[in-house]
Amino acid sequence: MTTALATLVALAACGSSTTVGDASPAPSASPAPSLRPPIHQWPIPFGGARKRQMAAYSLRHYGEDTYVLSHPKVVVEHYTETATALPAYNTFAPDVPDSEFGELPNTCAHFLVERSGRIDQLVSLTVRCRHTTGLNWTAIGIENVGSSDREILGDRAQIAASLALTRWLRCTYAIALQNVIGHNESLSSPYHHDLVPAFQHQTHSDFNHADMHVYRTRLARLGCPA
Repeated sequence: MTTALATLVALAACGSSTTVGDASPAPSASPAPSLRPPIHQWPIPFGGARKRQMAAYSLRHYGEDTYVLSHPKVVVEHYTETATALPAYNTFAPDVPDSEFGELPNTCAHFLVERSGRIDQLVSLTVRCRHTTGLNWTAIGIENVGSSDREILGDRAQIAASLALTRWLRCTYAIALQNVIGHNESLSSPYHHDLVPAFQHQTHSDFNHADMHVYRTRLARLGCPA
């Protein structure tokens, strides 16, 4: 590990010293109740074994032996490439090696936003999810049901719910507007890093920069309370 990378890992670990043995991590912020949109609880199985796997993954990739998501700095927008929420849920729920890299734990996201505007929470905000290589240590993942950025941006109910959810999260955790990103923008995030060479340049095509400019412009209009 280079000196610069060791410094980056040490900085990333600040405020996230809870280890896999801790049963009840404390939330890193008090959610803003006045901004919280209606959220349907639809948890995927994320028990002790999966948490231990997440801690081991974090140690390999980020130098941190923890499954705890503490003081998140980034929100990442994705789309599911499915027509409904159920296939996405069924992809995340089983704890099997992921189809792309064959690693455990399986991939997941914290939230799903359905075409109807219903928001489903799949994973606690105190737990890390594998949704964006290089950022899972500090990012909240939102999966928007659909097959393209433009499809989601053009769906009035869905985009309103997605923006409301993202606004609540960014205002709760004091996440800067520029750190609300699409998966396709992950490599340009100042928080992106990975200790495994094969993962250092890996990203996906969902929510590219042009479409996230539209998303962030709409999000900026909503603002956060003073």
